[in-house]
Amino acid sequence: MQWFEAFILGIIQGLTEFLPVSSSGHLEIGKVILGMETTENITFTVVVHGATVLSTIVIFRNDIWLLIKALFKFEWNDDTKYIVKLLLSAIPVAFLGFLFKEQIEALFTGNLLLVGSMLIITSLLLGFTSFVKNKNKSIPFLDAIIIGVAQAFAVMPGISRSGATIATGILLGNNKEKTAKFSFLMVLLPIIGANLKDLISGNMTTESISALPLIIGFVVAFLSGLLACKLMLEIVKRSKLIYFAIYCLVVGIVAIIFVMIK
Repeated sequence: MQWFEAFILGIIQGLTEFLPVSSSGHLEIGKVILGMETTENITFTVVVHGATVLSTIVIFRNDIWLLIKALFKFEWNDDTKYIVKLLLSAIPVAFLGFLFKEQIEALFTGNLLLVGSMLIITSLLLGFTSFVKNKNKSIPFLDAIIIGVAQAFAVMPGISRSGATIATGILLGNNKEKTAKFSFLMVLLPIIGANLKDLISGNMTTESISALPLIIGFVVAFLSGLLACKLMLEIVKRSKLIYFAIYCLVVGIVAIIFVMIK
């Protein structure tokens, strides 16, 4: 991997981890249109995912610190309830990741019809949020589980994780800003867990990639992640998800048309 490839992939990872446009879907489209034969470099994937985790921690450092302190007070209060909700939300995607990893990976074969269809579903989810008024509901336990199911569904290429979780939370009547924060915090456990799994299993290797691309990828993913996370929080606050709905709809339709005329 060259340094400029790491630079581009780092930007893509940092931006699409938070913006509701589906990084997996866009990578599949690019792979097919450009005729790219790509093989997953687990080391680089773990590094850039770690960068976006760090950017999330930086943005929500005060909230995370309060939750950590609350955890060690061993009291059943609003903060510990919030921690339990985060844990509950991680169960569905953890279930899929551990039991159906091979089946999920089989979906990433450049199937543009699937990607286009899933992008349209993402578009519909985002579009429906425009008809929901902002409320003060604060994500009850059942909603946390349902949002977790939405996150699990987002393993499909073309379904945006942030888009699916935020849209689901809003459609359930939860406060938009609280839902966005919950969406970004709930992804920490699955990503950290998946990265630790790769580390423990010994899948990581640096034989095919030098230190420079790893450093560049990490730094760029971290900085672009900071920008995208702040931007997404403001977008949700201002109820501007409709623009991403339109974008996903257009890209999804184009992908399907490309399959039909190919």
